Amino acid sequence: AMIDWMAPQPGQHLVDLAGGTGDISLRFLKAGGGSACITDINQAMLQAGQRRAQLQRHAARIHWCVANAESLPLASGTADFVTIAFGLRNVTDRQVALGEAYRVLKPGGRFLCLEFSHVPTKPLAKLYDVFSFKLLPVMGQVIAGDAASYRYLVESIRQFPSKEVLADMCATAGFAQIRVRGLSAGIACIHSGWKLD
Repeated sequence: AMIDWMAPQPGQHLVDLAGGTGDISLRFLKAGGGSACITDINQAMLQAGQRRAQLQRHAARIHWCVANAESLPLASGTADFVTIAFGLRNVTDRQVALGEAYRVLKPGGRFLCLEFSHVPTKPLAKLYDVFSFKLLPVMGQVIAGDAASYRYLVESIRQFPSKEVLADMCATAGFAQIRVRGLSAGIACIHSGWKLD
């Protein structure tokens, strides 16, 4: 859904924050985008993404960069798109990271954030809480042998700002024409904002 909303074009350059596995960048390139820079603070994630990308014909158009989303070693005004998918929850200072995303975008560039959100309806929220707090850690233990990581996932989602607060944070960073698109009954959202100047 995020790639469809972006509608990539051949000459466009993407900077994908916390994008180690390459999922977003590879889809961007397959959909017609020109080039991508994948940044991640975790070198092991980047290495996993590089191994995966070697099998793709778009691998030569990807640059890999170990970098903190709060302090990008990238030139200002160079990206047509900046994305972050399920990574903003793990950033220490989200407002600083949003400011960095704004900085590296060209005027007319677009920022998109795909992230878990808060379920808006009470009945569904209760059901989602039962699944998240009771079943998900058990599934994590059975499937991956790691219940703690799945408890962290649930807790980080609960502590993440609401879609309205995140939209305000995007505006504070300088983005305009901010739109929010709910997915899966509000379990996840895509925030979109433009750098107009």
